[in-house]
Amino acid sequence: MSFSPPLPPSSPILSLPELSTYLSELHQSHALIIKTGLIRHPLATVRLLSSATASSSLSYADSLFDRIPSPSTFSYNILIRAHARSADPQPALRLFLRMLPSPARPDNFTFPFLLKACTSLLALPEALQLHALVLKSGSRFTSDVFVQNSLIHFYAAANLTEDAYKLFDRMPNRDAVTWNSIISVYVSNRLIGPARALFDEMPERSLETWNFMISGYVNAGLLDGARDLFDRMPMRDVVSWNAMITGCVRGGLTADAIELFQGMLGENVRPDECTLVNVLSSCARSGALGQGEWVRAYIDRNGVEIRGFLATALVDMYSKCGCIDKALRVFEDARKKDVSTWNAIIDGLSSHGFEEHALRLFHMMAVEGFVPNAVTFVSVLSACSHAGLLDKGRYIFKCMVKDYKIEPTVEHYGCMVDLFGRAGLLEEAEEIIERVGARDAPMLWESLLSACRNRGDVGFAELVAKRLLELTPASDSCYVQLSNVYASAGRWDDVREVRNMMRIRGVRKEPGCSTIEIDGVVHEFFVGD
Repeated sequence: MSFSPPLPPSSPILSLPELSTYLSELHQSHALIIKTGLIRHPLATVRLLSSATASSSLSYADSLFDRIPSPSTFSYNILIRAHARSADPQPALRLFLRMLPSPARPDNFTFPFLLKACTSLLALPEALQLHALVLKSGSRFTSDVFVQNSLIHFYAAANLTEDAYKLFDRMPNRDAVTWNSIISVYVSNRLIGPARALFDEMPERSLETWNFMISGYVNAGLLDGARDLFDRMPMRDVVSWNAMITGCVRGGLTADAIELFQGMLGENVRPDECTLVNVLSSCARSGALGQGEWVRAYIDRNGVEIRGFLATALVDMYSKCGCIDKALRVFEDARKKDVSTWNAIIDGLSSHGFEEHALRLFHMMAVEGFVPNAVTFVSVLSACSHAGLLDKGRYIFKCMVKDYKIEPTVEHYGCMVDLFGRAGLLEEAEEIIERVGARDAPMLWESLLSACRNRGDVGFAELVAKRLLELTPASDSCYVQLSNVYASAGRWDDVREVRNMMRIRGVRKEPGCSTIEIDGVVHEFFVGD
């Protein structure tokens, strides 16, 4: 929906503002309009104002507006809309306060622009006042779909679901935007049941509506419901396919994600970067190298540029599938890298035993102007731990906190515990764990217990196991590791005692699980299969 100014006069000079590409040209047009005396024409300032807001020069637009003796509703709307869409929507509300006592009256465009400003600012009191003014103004606005849809959108953004539905229920007229807005309210709050009821009641469903519902089911983890709707869709676009593929990737359903990707190509729907990244991510998680290579072949065959997220996904896929040489080749050939691309290759090198290479790339990353983030430091500290670089790890951890102002997470502390544990500095590792909250401590105690087992320190292992069992009495890992410590020391009576304790407390060891790809099919198997 758009609003239009009055019909222009015949003078071509008044068209100059709309033809101005740069602000300097707009200034020249303004000067010419003043010089010719056309500035007194009502349309002159309107066109200048419209061009100024289009060029994002709001200060210039404000200056023009202040020179209008009696601004029209159309002039107010131009400037209110521009401010409502800007990074600082507050002036839009101030303009409206200025408009109220003036001869210009708000119309069915003014309120939606103002409500957009309120949505950006999450200004609930101001939005409620606007709603009250809409009701006070009568059926002219209460029956206007554009105004009512804007109110629903605001209540949705403010998480006032019931108010949004009450407004929807009282609306005399509804359009597709109305239905989509109220359904998106329920979907965004994961109220899939009410959203589905409205979806089924809807007189006409647009492609956008179907996609709303499928995404809602996917985000709620209800893949069966999403697939049911997806299969019933009269028409699908790339958004529909991406939603389903994303759901399968999140659910670990690699084969289904690949099958959907193939079906998408079969229906001549061109995948976008999001599609390819999701499918490659699924291949990486399951170690499906053959499937990942097939996706790579599609990328090369269709001339898709490997950059940004796509480069990261390919590097990650090759790394997790054991092809670190191909991961390096993709990384080196990528036209444009971002921090996540560097993180993926550093993590891949660290995981495959190329710690020195990972650290070289970490230093090169800074040289090339990329700022490492928290994820980068997890990979780098892990590389230091695996390589036994105690002093290097200490130095990098200190730089992370002091120079990069990154607050350590449990993952960073875990790397440091592992680093100290491998170096036999068990007391220092224990000191680190004491800094961490009780919620995150169990995994760190497990790491330290593993270090005790590797060092053969039975006494320290018993102390660590005691602390761990206080936090997680049902931890099968704790019992198993302590049992292994005793076994390594030849203390078989203690091994039997730990195993008996597990049986008495009903603790069972979770079986190990592995995957293998044969002829493009990923097979999962457990110990004993």
